[in-house]
Amino acid sequence: MSRRVILVDYDPQWPAAYAAERQRLLEAIGLWLLAVEHIGSTAVPGLAAKPTIDIMVAVRHLSHAVHCREPLRALGYEYVPEAERFIPERRYFRKVHGEKDTHHLHMVVYDSSFWRRHLLFRDYLRAHPATAQEYALLKQELAARFANDVAAYTEAKTAFIRRVESEAARWSASGRLPE
Repeated sequence: MSRRVILVDYDPQWPAAYAAERQRLLEAIGLWLLAVEHIGSTAVPGLAAKPTIDIMVAVRHLSHAVHCREPLRALGYEYVPEAERFIPERRYFRKVHGEKDTHHLHMVVYDSSFWRRHLLFRDYLRAHPATAQEYALLKQELAARFANDVAAYTEAKTAFIRRVESEAARWSASGRLPE
């Protein structure tokens, strides 16, 4: 069964929510982590988003995820192994409160393509408010069209995301590197 797509206006509390969760993650699995980043729409000031904090953590090797599963479960995260069918280079965990996802944790190898692509996309949107606004409008249109199908909503954003990733790569190559 597909979950509903619910977008909300940007919440200025999202960075603090990320920071608090980052601290919990560092205390629980910091030994295995090389870096922790806030990604996704909640990481872009002013951008409407599904109210779920996306966190990307970097490890030296994906095999380290095994050591993190129990401590993450103690923090309320559920490991979602079936997600690896779609993105094999990522270990995916989600935290749910009631029936709502509150946090998504993306564990990837440090400096991998996934790592670089997500940071660059975030940084590009932060630096280009007009593109972020274009993305917000698209997301609102797609949320209305695919309100009951998260997978279709996500898939429908792909062409826009790929275009922005291409623009962001040129931006980065011109000397404007991600934060």
